[in-house]
Amino acid sequence: MRFVLENSLLLIFGAVVALVWVNAGPASYASASQALAFAVNDIGMVFFFALAMQKVVMAMRPGGPLGSFRQAGLPVLAAVGGMAGPALIYTAAAHALNRPDILGGWAIPCATDIAFSYLAARLAFRGDHPAIPFLLFLAIADDALGLIVLAAFYPAGAIDVVAMAAFLGPAIAIAWILRRRGVRNFWVYVAVPGVLSWMGLYLGGIHPALAMVPIVPFMPALDSFERWWRVPVEGILLGFGFVNAGVPVSSVGPITWVVAGSLILGKPIGIVVTTLIAERAGFRRGQGLDYRGLVTLGILAGIGFTVALFFAMAAFPPGPILDQAKMGALFSFSAAVLGIAVARLLRVR
Repeated sequence: MRFVLENSLLLIFGAVVALVWVNAGPASYASASQALAFAVNDIGMVFFFALAMQKVVMAMRPGGPLGSFRQAGLPVLAAVGGMAGPALIYTAAAHALNRPDILGGWAIPCATDIAFSYLAARLAFRGDHPAIPFLLFLAIADDALGLIVLAAFYPAGAIDVVAMAAFLGPAIAIAWILRRRGVRNFWVYVAVPGVLSWMGLYLGGIHPALAMVPIVPFMPALDSFERWWRVPVEGILLGFGFVNAGVPVSSVGPITWVVAGSLILGKPIGIVVTTLIAERAGFRRGQGLDYRGLVTLGILAGIGFTVALFFAMAAFPPGPILDQAKMGALFSFSAAVLGIAVARLLRVR
């Protein structure tokens, strides 16, 4: 059980169950997944992203792999490159196939799935390799930028900035006050500013699973928070895999390979090229993160999955193109196998 939990194998198990179930009984799977979707994706995943942010905060402390502005700014710039690379490849492929009807899906391969890329990174790098917090920070920045792209290019409705600020502002202020007063019990941060932040994002049109991301940096007792939530989050990831991985395997088509190829090729190219440029401008990689590790994490960032599925549904109406795009997002899982193999080939330490 310890091996299962430490390697997030429950997440993979949930995804496999979803794939088998949706292809055996799509109607019953749809009913079961829809019943769990809100609780898992909008509430449970709050704590996964909170643990991801906890690792970023620890890495940004003095002496950590992201401990200076020049080191912390590099993952953000790499995230920009990691979005531009896949978008350019996707657009070029759409023109090469003479398929102007799929150009609207250019943002689908821009996404990085934090949950699965983090799992693959733990298997590829092991231990406390500085590539892991770099990838986490990059993935968080990637998703934050993705939300901006979603609001600007795929509006499902108006973003309510006033409603968001009405809750998110007080949430951050209360978290700051709690920190100043020396409150160490993490439940207080979850119950008060965490809930307010969730309400602000939910009512403002932003995914509420990111609710604890602005709150975690104010929490002083991050070690106890990580110890308490480490095992429950693995159970949440089991549900996450089950709810989101159900895609019929009969939907493979040309768009599938455009999406998957753009993710698997575009992410490492964009991240590595942008990092090279950023280093020339004075930004620095964390100590211990060489270009072998950077190439590996760039490949692992090509796992799009959940956010890519979300972009696909925003870009295309129900039909064959959408189904093919979803399969491309699912096939991006092959980036995990490729990244782990490259890590062994390059002897990443």
